[in-house]
Amino acid sequence: MNDAYIPDQGEMLGGDPALKAAKPPRRRSRARRGLGGRLFAFGALLLLTAGIALGASHHHSKQQQVRATADQTRHFAPTVAVAPVEASPLVSSVTLPGTTAAFAAASIYARATGYIHKRNVDIGDHVKQDESLAQLAVPELDEQIAQNEATLDQLKAAVQQAQANATLAQATWGRDKPLLKDGWVTGHQGDIDLQTVKANEAAVSVAQANVASQERLLRVLRQNRAYASVLAPFDGVITQRNVDVGSLVQGNANTGTFMFEIMQTDVIRVWVYVPQDAAFGVTPGVNAIVRVPELPDRQFPGKVTRIADALQSGTRTLLTEIDIPNPGGALPPGIYCSVELKIPRKTPSFTIPAEAVMFNRNGLQAAVVKNGKAEIRTVRVARDLGTRVEVDAGLRAGESVILNPPVTLVNGSKVQLRLLGSGPTT
Repeated sequence: MNDAYIPDQGEMLGGDPALKAAKPPRRRSRARRGLGGRLFAFGALLLLTAGIALGASHHHSKQQQVRATADQTRHFAPTVAVAPVEASPLVSSVTLPGTTAAFAAASIYARATGYIHKRNVDIGDHVKQDESLAQLAVPELDEQIAQNEATLDQLKAAVQQAQANATLAQATWGRDKPLLKDGWVTGHQGDIDLQTVKANEAAVSVAQANVASQERLLRVLRQNRAYASVLAPFDGVITQRNVDVGSLVQGNANTGTFMFEIMQTDVIRVWVYVPQDAAFGVTPGVNAIVRVPELPDRQFPGKVTRIADALQSGTRTLLTEIDIPNPGGALPPGIYCSVELKIPRKTPSFTIPAEAVMFNRNGLQAAVVKNGKAEIRTVRVARDLGTRVEVDAGLRAGESVILNPPVTLVNGSKVQLRLLGSGPTT
């Protein structure tokens, strides 16, 4: 039977209690070990189940967050500030550096050789046309003129002598010619009389030619003598003086002495080099305003009077001259100035705030709001005006551009408008 008692080893050895305590029943130990294994397996299963449930719950939560973020991003419409695209004015104002110059300037050189006998002007003196600047002493030239005048008198006397001889020869031929026909004069004598007339007429011509040549020589000498008086070629101011009384000056055409420099300053030329982007609108008659930093309270109006009609290949600029009336002499030649040109615009353009321009791998772009969505366009900047830029392609007047567009903005993104100085526009 299963319930029959079976004595253990201790009892079989005499029933010692110590042996009973040291040797527990084998069946009871095996039962306890089986129960502990089942409890451990059950606990591990519970932990695994709980971990799987927790992971599934966390994954589901993450997916819900991702879907919520995607929906929020998809339906999010950022509020952006916008500004209108403005059409540029028909006349473009361009300010460029310029240089003033005298309307006319002349360097006065000596044409006669001599010493400065009298100097009448100095630096800064205002002179009139044909006013004497200096007087030269030319004694050698005076002597040459006197000698050639005496030679001219001799040549004129020779002309009179040749004319008298010609008159006598003509009279002799007139008397012998009738006698030659009647045979009273030989043919040989007649030939001598005729040739004598011709010879004396030729002598008169030679003498007259000598007189004319001498008179031309005297005119040259007298002209050189007139150069001893140095005169002003036009009204102006003396800006340079290189001689003084007693100075020797040379009248050689190549190495003549530089005596004075005179400038006409009642009208001032202003030279300005206009860049290519504005040069096509520059024509004579364009209004200009000249300003000088040292005269901050004054403006000098004028007009473009001359252009070079060809741009310089090295700088791609057009030389332009502006005439400025300067009766009071407020504008001296050779100073720096700024020139504001009012140039008619040849092609339409638009201006937008500088913060509306984006620069990325696609170049320069601007975002335009159209039907509540952003439309990104490529623009072409013509000029940088500082806080604003001028564009001539990609935009139209009246459109609204986004200021400081966010980096996440893409073509077609929904946006809410906020005009400068106002709240969001619904």
